[in-house]
Amino acid sequence: MSYLQVVNLIFGILFSLLGLIMLHFVVFGIVGIFAAKKYPKTDKINKFGLIIPARNEESVVSGLIESIQKNNYPQDQLQIFVIAHNCTDKTAEIARSLGATVYEYNNPKENTMGYAFKYLFSCIEKDYGTQNYDGFFLFNADNILDVNYISKMNDAFEYYHRDSVITSFRNSKNFGSNLISGLYGLYFTIGCRLESRGRTLLGCSTRVQGTGYLINSNVVKDGWPYVSLTEDWEFTADQILFNNNIRYCDEAIFYDEQPTSIRIMWRQRVRWSRGHLLVFYARFKELFAHLFKKETKHRMSLYDITAYIMPSTLFALVLQILQFIFLMLAPVFDSSVTLEQVMLGTNQNLLFADGYLFTTLRSTLLSTVGMILLAGLIFFVERKRIKGVSLIKKILVSLLWPVFLMLQFPMDVQSFFSRHLGWKPIPHKDTTKFEHVNQIQPDCPDCPDCQAV
Repeated sequence: MSYLQVVNLIFGILFSLLGLIMLHFVVFGIVGIFAAKKYPKTDKINKFGLIIPARNEESVVSGLIESIQKNNYPQDQLQIFVIAHNCTDKTAEIARSLGATVYEYNNPKENTMGYAFKYLFSCIEKDYGTQNYDGFFLFNADNILDVNYISKMNDAFEYYHRDSVITSFRNSKNFGSNLISGLYGLYFTIGCRLESRGRTLLGCSTRVQGTGYLINSNVVKDGWPYVSLTEDWEFTADQILFNNNIRYCDEAIFYDEQPTSIRIMWRQRVRWSRGHLLVFYARFKELFAHLFKKETKHRMSLYDITAYIMPSTLFALVLQILQFIFLMLAPVFDSSVTLEQVMLGTNQNLLFADGYLFTTLRSTLLSTVGMILLAGLIFFVERKRIKGVSLIKKILVSLLWPVFLMLQFPMDVQSFFSRHLGWKPIPHKDTTKFEHVNQIQPDCPDCPDCQAV
């Protein structure tokens, strides 16, 4: 075999192995497109604490509290807890006026949401006892709940005998604000539809995506230990390590506010990438080791989360760079090969070219088309739940979807070198109310109510 053939074979095998590790994601996606798990109505009414971390959220915190109070669930079985975390506005005052139990915590050095959870659960244990509740919902202050959200989550909670963490469908209350919020909305919709639905249907544990989930009170009987940049990733990894399942309830819908500026988007996603890396450093070895232990109960779930926390985009980028370097060295090891042949090949037809530049361009074009078609498919199958987005905006978001995903490469590189990346709050200003998300008709994107979302 020639030098070029050896290099291409080796890297072909490496890229194939990386793809094979992630192949099961495709299976989850296909299943999630066509089916969803529904839970029977239960007569059991559980008592819940509802956790709301808030940092200068005076513009939005009332919306979440009111949506909880207007939910189709016995209010005497709900207690709303707000942790006003490093606030300098009227968040605490507004929450108290609406009947929430409010704690205030100020420590600039402890500024992630995980620290807010940690402090609040310690207060609940001291003043009320966490075991006096069957479970706790964890939200963000900018969330709004569907009118049946709590009852649907309670159905799923009981279905799994209150042993599983239950997560829910993350919709966007400002999906149609601009292209950035639309891309974010599509991102979370794809996560729910292609990841969480398929995993739950196939009996595999899914993962927590930031907010909108329900835990058994036993999870926090010893407090809340997850305080990193991405506490949801830490929490997910540990739950699966402890053989606790995370299940998905597709009928429970909450609405989240998405960023609308490129600057905020970039900052947030780099923080996510850094947090992802930190969890990989901290948990990968233990997760991988547990794959081979006899006492492991949910091996597929463990394999799935082990593969998921791998920084696959960084691995792919490193392989691509190494392949390019070794190909550039081809003339050094094989005098019969020129750089032009390496780059352009002998057949320069785009469909059949064997040169590096043409094969890279071809694979990029094919993946781009595939991503655009996937975005269009999600807009179609989720058309009843994606509200307030015009057809032209859906088309533009679909066309930009590959760019949104490919930005992950430079973001991951930046996060890898940003050793002291700090947490900064994401501003929330969208004042969408409970009435908006529960009264909008999905087929009237031009009506005043839809434009408000």
